[in-house]
Amino acid sequence: MSRTTRTSWIARTPGKQVLAGYAAAIALVTLSACSGADTTADKGADAAASKPAAAASSAPTPDAGKAKSAIKGSGTFQVGSDVRPGLYRSTGNKADDNCYWERAKDSKGEAESLIDNANAVGSTYVAIAATDKIFKTEGCKGWELVDPKATGTPKAEMSGKAGMLKVGVDVAPGTYKSAGSTEDGTGCYWERTKDASGSVDTIIANENPEGQAVVTIEAGDGFFTTVDCQDWKKA
Repeated sequence: MSRTTRTSWIARTPGKQVLAGYAAAIALVTLSACSGADTTADKGADAAASKPAAAASSAPTPDAGKAKSAIKGSGTFQVGSDVRPGLYRSTGNKADDNCYWERAKDSKGEAESLIDNANAVGSTYVAIAATDKIFKTEGCKGWELVDPKATGTPKAEMSGKAGMLKVGVDVAPGTYKSAGSTEDGTGCYWERTKDASGSVDTIIANENPEGQAVVTIEAGDGFFTTVDCQDWKKA
């Protein structure tokens, strides 16, 4: 049985990236159920659908030749001069807005420029590579550079709406159980990934479970994402 992959999850309108429910925008996880097929995201088509608006006025003015390790507000930044490469964390989306980020190989704004992108709900991480040229962010609460080797006090319980968590730092490995979707019925979604690049290829496993959900997070996993689920507890 081949692994499951998400379909394209970027829904965009001029000047704003819109996520009509995380699980819905992911199009309810494409299940390759024993077919041997593997679906990949067509990010290029979505990127070509519309060009985002210019950087918001809240974006910081970068110091010439001095890359920053934090981003406050929205904007488009050059990697290496405006912002340092590395692993960044955001506490998520602002009220009534989506946290959208984008990694690009140039500043042309074309579909071919896009490396990866995502609409985040709740806490989130992104790994900006040294080879990236552009990092764009809209509607997020800001980004802070974090040490990828940092240790923490991983929890054995987590909110089902927590967003993206770092395994071994934010959440402990183990088998977790959730009652499933929240009462509003938006649809529980979980995802195990190798890293925070945003690439579909980094997905280890994902699911939109119906009813009770059980998932095993392994010590070798990089991140675990949970959206619109009821709280998780170690089984």
